[in-house]
Amino acid sequence: MATAKKAAKKAAVKAAPAKKATKAAPKKAAPAAKKAKAAPVKKAAGAKKTTRSANSAFMKAMTPSAALAAIIGDKAMPRTEVTKKIWEYIKKHGLQDQAKRTMINADEKLKEIFKKAQVSMFEMTKLISSHLK
Repeated sequence: MATAKKAAKKAAVKAAPAKKATKAAPKKAAPAAKKAKAAPVKKAAGAKKTTRSANSAFMKAMTPSAALAAIIGDKAMPRTEVTKKIWEYIKKHGLQDQAKRTMINADEKLKEIFKKAQVSMFEMTKLISSHLK
């Protein structure tokens, strides 16, 4: 009996590393399986392709105040265009702070809108929105 137990132990010890090797193999295969799942899924032949429409709140034409009209013009335009025109004015006149590029130094026209000598570019759109109707 003692030899039977020893033989069973030896067989178990030899079989144990084989089990570890089989466990390691699926882990290596798992990343490949994840990559396969990440591949784009083909749509069905009858599926409709939807187009993304613009947000109407951004595209609504807004009338600028007199102070803002002195910079961008008095024509009604969407908020996105107003922001683009303001940036054109800032770059044309070199009003972006050279040390900290996120800050805008206001000249006389921009001081009427911003009510400050210097504002951040993130605060700028908030201040401009009060000048749009």
